[in-house]
Amino acid sequence: MSDIKKVVLAYSGGLDTSVIVKWLQDEYQCEVVTFTADLGQGEEVEPARAKAEAMGVKEIYIEDLREEFAANYVYPMFRANTIYEGEYLLGTSIARPLIARRLVEIAQETGADAISHGATGKGNDQVRFELGAYALAPGIQVIAPWRDWDLTSRESLLAYAEKHNIAVEMKRGKKSPYSMDANLLHISYEGGPLEDPWTEAEEDMWRWSVSPEKSPNEPTYVELSFEKGDIVAVDGKPTSPATVMEYLNKIGGENGVGRLDIVENRYVGMKARGCYETPAGTIMLRAHRAIESITLDREAAHLKDELMPRYASLIYNGYWWSPEREALQALIDNTQKHVSGDVRVKLYKGNVTVVGRRSEETLFDENIATFEDDAGAYNQKDAEGFIKLNALRLRIAAGKGRKL
Repeated sequence: MSDIKKVVLAYSGGLDTSVIVKWLQDEYQCEVVTFTADLGQGEEVEPARAKAEAMGVKEIYIEDLREEFAANYVYPMFRANTIYEGEYLLGTSIARPLIARRLVEIAQETGADAISHGATGKGNDQVRFELGAYALAPGIQVIAPWRDWDLTSRESLLAYAEKHNIAVEMKRGKKSPYSMDANLLHISYEGGPLEDPWTEAEEDMWRWSVSPEKSPNEPTYVELSFEKGDIVAVDGKPTSPATVMEYLNKIGGENGVGRLDIVENRYVGMKARGCYETPAGTIMLRAHRAIESITLDREAAHLKDELMPRYASLIYNGYWWSPEREALQALIDNTQKHVSGDVRVKLYKGNVTVVGRRSEETLFDENIATFEDDAGAYNQKDAEGFIKLNALRLRIAAGKGRKL
């Protein structure tokens, strides 16, 4: 421990990371630098400064990373239509590479010997933070207090905070039983009653959305304009990536869009139940697939769908800064060269329905697709030979008496 003189801590200002500041100072006799990122979690991050100062922290980094998060992490992921295990839109997972990168950069800027985080030893985030850090700075030292200390419960953390005069903001009223994480893409809920996968989530748990039953009785329409796979305008108005997501979260939540209740397979080996609200992501995914449906070649689209589960697992497991993810990203981005145009969606009672799509890059040919007279654009007689050639191997096998 004697070689650790300065540590950069991913600091939220909450109970866990406030205790970690003091624990690092005492355990390592080191200077602590705090880093707080605004990723659109919907809460003020500036109060973290006063809390850090009260514990003697001299170097405090508080950064608004919303646009960088949306443009350089969320948008590239959505070009792949990324879903983990068929449902999860990776709201927590995609935030960790950015935080890891800034931890490493700040450590280099301040001459720190190590970085630290508040992720537990049972979850995915410890893996994501540390894989990212090692990929970017192979010699970095990482301190994960939850794997080292004997503070194993909220009660022990509170007792430690009281003993060391650490200011802890105690919210009035009923304490939320859930562990929550939020950013522009989603808010997640774990723990408490959700640890029983048979127990339905309480209605008052959800914070970003109304229930579909209580959503408006009239639909909301929104038009999204894409350029090379990214949303660049909403209802005809050019809009930045973070602003797009903020707006879609708002109107999606108002219409009951984006709720999810799943049991997922964590990278560390256990199953975990989580609930998520991802209004913007749910709308973005549906709209992106719609614009691809008229602009993307069939085989390119199918190849993307085949590769997507691998790409999703890389992000979920913490391999954003890996050569295989970068290789897949290059392929995915190449497919998006002609994915431009407009998509109109209808939001109603928790549903996102695509009701229109158009593009100057469209591959949809009305003259060929029509059920009316196609004026010779497509010769239906050609289908006979096509079918017989594709059936040849089946006919040969059947002629040899092979059974399916």
